Amino acid sequence: MIPAAFDYTRPETVDEAVRALADAGDEGKVLAGGQSLLPMLRLRLAFPELMVDVGRIAELRGVREDQDALVIGAMTTHHDVIADPLVRRHAGLLAAATETVADPAIRHRGTLGGSLAHADPAGDLPAVVLALDGELVAEGPQGRRTIPAREFFTDYLQTVLRPDELLVEIRVPKTDGWGFHYEKFQLVAQAWAVVGVAALVRGDDGRIAEARIGLTHMGATPLRAAATETALAGADGPDAIARAAESAAEGTHPTSDLSASPGYREHLARVLTRRAVLAAAGMA
Repeated sequence: MIPAAFDYTRPETVDEAVRALADAGDEGKVLAGGQSLLPMLRLRLAFPELMVDVGRIAELRGVREDQDALVIGAMTTHHDVIADPLVRRHAGLLAAATETVADPAIRHRGTLGGSLAHADPAGDLPAVVLALDGELVAEGPQGRRTIPAREFFTDYLQTVLRPDELLVEIRVPKTDGWGFHYEKFQLVAQAWAVVGVAALVRGDDGRIAEARIGLTHMGATPLRAAATETALAGADGPDAIARAAESAAEGTHPTSDLSASPGYREHLARVLTRRAVLAAAGMA
């Protein structure tokens, strides 16, 4: 299908982009890599009056260190996230999960910020940034604000971003010394995850001292498996990990669709959590 008509602007700076969004009010839409937005436009699921293309804003790209965190520009492509040595060294979970996103063509065009702002609970990266205890930095007419990932996603395809705000950076704590693994089940290659699990594990003398578990496609937003995280504290082997994984679906609200029923997604959450934690803990 052909998208509905819209006006188009391509700002050169963040300030210009914010002004354009402020002028458009509720009728503006940000175009990043376009891998999620353009299909929605073609299907006429989105009807913006103004498209603000941020592809030329150089300050929105790249990765840098800021003490104990990495700061990743919102327009950094999936390919560049995977290839960046800082990400691979200090945020291996993010690199590993990003390698599973769609296919090479989409990874060269799609962006980290675009994926997070789109807020699809079936997308891989929202749950990963949630597990990393990441923060998202938005800029609007009143300046910048930093939003914890746990507060960023509010409902299906919805976030706390205001219509006149632009996501500019993603901050993730360095996880040097943590084990990590991203496990997902999909019906065919390059399809959305039926369920995905992002696992981070910090060990201490053969036991799990701390674990963080992010769940993909287990509700209207990405979720943390809080009950399993608690149960994993002190776990010292595969049996203890398996018992902790049995609570992975607690507090989730998976949907039913052509790929899976809610009950099947709950089963997958338990199985994939066990696999992901065993791999992250080096016990696979």
